[in-house]
Amino acid sequence: MRKEAGFTIAQAVDGLSVDESTLQRVETGWKSFRQAGHLRELLERYGITDDDQMDRLVALQREASSREWWADGSTNMLSGMPRFLGIEAAAQEIRAFHPVVIPGLLQSEAYALAVHDLHKTVDETTTEFRRQSMRLRMRRKEALTRDGDPVKLWAILNEPALRYPLGDADLMREQYDELCKMADLENVTIQVLPQGERGYVALHDVSIMMLGDGLPTTVVSDTAWFTVAVTDKPREVDRFSRMFEAMASNALPPRETPKFLHQLSREITE
Repeated sequence: MRKEAGFTIAQAVDGLSVDESTLQRVETGWKSFRQAGHLRELLERYGITDDDQMDRLVALQREASSREWWADGSTNMLSGMPRFLGIEAAAQEIRAFHPVVIPGLLQSEAYALAVHDLHKTVDETTTEFRRQSMRLRMRRKEALTRDGDPVKLWAILNEPALRYPLGDADLMREQYDELCKMADLENVTIQVLPQGERGYVALHDVSIMMLGDGLPTTVVSDTAWFTVAVTDKPREVDRFSRMFEAMASNALPPRETPKFLHQLSREITE
């Protein structure tokens, strides 16, 4: 909104009770406005005159602040993770794909633990980091099953990721059962991208978050440097959207997902 209004950060806060440093940290997701009056001042400067829109944004700010249940452990998170969690908490719809593993919002606890254990030796993470990451991942999943306006999720599962054994047969069957349970939810759509089919497959993870309320759609991707990259630049959002749409068009229809998962459960061996 600041950019659309044609303001620099310095111009936006000139004469207001918010300083440049605060606004910069708010825009990058590292800080929240603790007073609704500060946000209202800024919105008025940006030319927002519709009372309903202003009230929605103030309510969103208040709700997002109250959801910062991860703040006590932010010092142990990957770079970029606090900002990602803040955006995800405000998302109305999420689209997700990962070429190697099942996306985090659909992982069972045992499967998620196996993912962390797989990386522990290489990344030299501590037991505390593993414990905290697991707590965060399980709390994030609650957005899919909460009462009242649960987040919508559209996930594409890569068949090689589904077949990649991160544990014994029982663990993998438990994960397949979890996917079937999640696929039954009205707000969750799951498609399987079969291997061997010609067509586009992303070589990295894809996460697209639609925020609504006039806020920009945001994309997220893990990097090779153990950080989380977050951007709302239209060019990158469009690119990620094209990637997801290309894979969705090649994936099996959602109605075939349970059948595919049951087949995997039968095929898996110890």
